[in-house]
Amino acid sequence: MHPPAHTGSSPRRFLNPRDGFWHTQITQGESYISADNNEVLTTVLGSCVAACIRDPVRRIGGMNHFLLPEGSGHDSSALRYGVHAMECLINALLSRGAARERLEAKLFGGANVMASLAGVGWRNADFAEHFLEQEGICVVGGDLRGTAPRRIQFWPTTGRARQLAIATDVQRLMQQEISEARAVLRDDKEDNDLELF
Repeated sequence: MHPPAHTGSSPRRFLNPRDGFWHTQITQGESYISADNNEVLTTVLGSCVAACIRDPVRRIGGMNHFLLPEGSGHDSSALRYGVHAMECLINALLSRGAARERLEAKLFGGANVMASLAGVGWRNADFAEHFLEQEGICVVGGDLRGTAPRRIQFWPTTGRARQLAIATDVQRLMQQEISEARAVLRDDKEDNDLELF
């Protein structure tokens, strides 16, 4: 079996004594794949979107977490854009033996939890759905849009996904997303029509 593969910064991984699974936390700008039956991929989402994509025959899957739908970015900031995050996850799965025609996806996030984000959550959701449709990848589940943040758990070999309500400081989570978005846009040399205030 191949070791897990990731891009972006190194994800945090720990053995959860409550369920006996390795939990790998995916944050903004990260993409991670695994074929480990004992691994669960987790993330917390506000306006961001996470795509959970797997090949059910090869029993390999992964998750990404992106902040904004499109942009050029460079180096580590590129994966914070949906277009790069989706391509990275799909290409990593294909390079490990997954077949494009078997890929299936679950999409989560894209909430509009703060008016000051100017609808970016729903734009992220629209982008993810359109991207997968253009790629011919079937969306088999998930939960997009709404107004509440969520915690996602995804078992990459089986495709099981669980969404949990989170007791978190929504204002703090969204201020972090706004701050991250501003930093990415500041570093991006291309014009971007997203306005954060």
